[in-house]
Amino acid sequence: MNVLIAGAGRLGTRVAQVLTAAGNEATLVDVDEERVDALRGQCDAGEAAVQARAGAARADLVIAATGRDEDNLVISYLAKRHFAAPRVVARVNDDENAWLFDHHWGVDIAVPTATPLVSLIEEATGAADTVALLRLSTAGVGIIETAITARSKAAGRPLGDIRLPEGTLVATVVRDGNPTAPSPSMRLRPGDELLLVSHSAEEQEIHAAFQ
Repeated sequence: MNVLIAGAGRLGTRVAQVLTAAGNEATLVDVDEERVDALRGQCDAGEAAVQARAGAARADLVIAATGRDEDNLVISYLAKRHFAAPRVVARVNDDENAWLFDHHWGVDIAVPTATPLVSLIEEATGAADTVALLRLSTAGVGIIETAITARSKAAGRPLGDIRLPEGTLVATVVRDGNPTAPSPSMRLRPGDELLLVSHSAEEQEIHAAFQ
């Protein structure tokens, strides 16, 4: 899948890393050319804004992830109306502007800024709710995020009851926006986000353990 991401901030960069790690082609665009230059080599991203049209014309998915709602709306409108992008996802920075982010502006999916990364990826691509965020190839260590939903088989169960792949541990559980040091007795709830570290497990194995 070809993905065009507008906005090379922390969110846009992390989305690009996740999508390219999953085998997609991502192009990261930002008005700050120095920021884009600094990202080259970290993910398959980044040409200058002057090449945005070429990227938009062949993109299967456009993600407007800048920190300005007015920019995200214009990006979405052009992507859908001018370049006929099949799917457009836009970040909503200010909740008061959420009503603007609809099909009139070319937005297929509006994502509030507080939405966890894993949910944004799921909304954008239809991917599973378990994604690899980063793989440190030199150390052979992977960082994987998974989200507990009402459908998850791990919901309501103590963390210690979850059988994890060998060499995998839960680094933190984010609950209600706050990171928590996990304990075996901690019961998982819908809405919890887990960050796991593993030297061998793949996303599918983590998904099988929790989902």
